[in-house]
Amino acid sequence: MNQTFVAALWMIGAIVSFTAMAVAGRAVAFELDTFEIMMYRSLLGVIVVVIAARAFGTLKQVTTDRFSLHLVRNMAHFFGQNCWFYAITVIPLAQVFALEFTSPLWVLLLAPIFLSERLGWQKVGFAAIGFVGVLIVSRPDFSNLEPGIIFGALAAVGFAGTAIATKLLTRTETITCIMFYLTVMQAVFGVGFAGFDGDIALPSATSVPWLIVIGVAGLVAHFCMTTALSLAPASTIMPVDFIRLPAIALIGMAFYDEPIDLWVIVGAVIIFGANYANVLREARIAKM
Repeated sequence: MNQTFVAALWMIGAIVSFTAMAVAGRAVAFELDTFEIMMYRSLLGVIVVVIAARAFGTLKQVTTDRFSLHLVRNMAHFFGQNCWFYAITVIPLAQVFALEFTSPLWVLLLAPIFLSERLGWQKVGFAAIGFVGVLIVSRPDFSNLEPGIIFGALAAVGFAGTAIATKLLTRTETITCIMFYLTVMQAVFGVGFAGFDGDIALPSATSVPWLIVIGVAGLVAHFCMTTALSLAPASTIMPVDFIRLPAIALIGMAFYDEPIDLWVIVGAVIIFGANYANVLREARIAKM
């Protein structure tokens, strides 16, 4: 079977998983706060990762060699994921996903600081175009910014920090090691923040299946995306990832009576275009 086609199928798996996580996050938000959602998600993740690592004999790959970088990565991810879970409950799902697409633009701007990558004028231009798309998506009233818009944008920044730290970790660490610390550290963060007020809500029987969806879908999404990128270049995979936006917009319209906002679509296309142009540029440079 064609490798690119297989990569596209893995990417569709990631899209389905991200979408399922958003729907499940909304379903449990009526009784659990974002810290509690992250706690239960991460505790389930620890169980899944440890069982899988033991089954494949990779648990011994977990080391403490780069513990501090794992800590930084998971602080960024915990911050971004909590912002994301909050945003999906207060603004349209399509708007959240469109804002999430700005994460690669933040990576582009932050990479020179943390990865010693050169920031040229073309990259600055792509970032500027992308942020024009953000303004179109959010159409902010700067005198009274919606919390959902702020948290959706902050989620993208958190995910960008996660991506940069992950890139550094993959130079020396295995996937098992990264996923182990991802789940364990965020379970600890979740327990700490959820229990800060001395009151951790127990999920109802109705919420438990949705929490399982959140926990499994989060792990499956990252596994699918990593596998897709290992089989095909980012320039091939990114257009498939963009299917997430119209898919979530249709779900928002069908199940939550969220109208499809043309400006959100236009802004997201501009954000995607800036990201994709930069990916194509990097691919051309790599071939030289």
